[in-house]
Amino acid sequence: MLGVINGFSEIENYNNMSMLSTAYRRLNKILLLIVHYELLAIFAPNFGLTSGENRECCFESTIFNYKEMESLVKFVQDEFVAKKDLPKFSAGDTITVYYEIKEGNKTRTQFFRGVVIQRRGSGASETFTIRKMSGSIGVERIFPVNLPALQKIEVNKRGKVRRARIYYFRGLTGKKARIKEERR
Repeated sequence: MLGVINGFSEIENYNNMSMLSTAYRRLNKILLLIVHYELLAIFAPNFGLTSGENRECCFESTIFNYKEMESLVKFVQDEFVAKKDLPKFSAGDTITVYYEIKEGNKTRTQFFRGVVIQRRGSGASETFTIRKMSGSIGVERIFPVNLPALQKIEVNKRGKVRRARIYYFRGLTGKKARIKEERR
């Protein structure tokens, strides 16, 4: 979409330019509406309105359009957030996550291997939770999918579970904590 030559942005064609200008205009409008909404909430007591009444007035008006704002946020996420090429995995799978740790001026790669408890969210804010046993203590870690320090994910085993979020797995120990492997 945008090419950078010698530090200057060069637009490749007219369609991209019109799309960017439309997005820019919509973003400006939304930002102004948010500022307007926040200012109304701050100064509402001066006009004899409670903050809640003022918010209701602002929400009922045609100025503040949530659908437009959601579509704009989705557009910006789709166009400008870099997506990682990750393998498909779901709850019940045993995976190994390799991520980079910076300690002072040194960096090293550490891995975390465990069972996926859940995947949550969508787009740029998607996360997944992994649980492993360290001795007799359960350790859970939440990883954002778009974490810059995330290097790679390996799927070690495909588990067969019937739920998308296996919170019941936290209370199981020993042989009960095993997950059947999915047959192919």
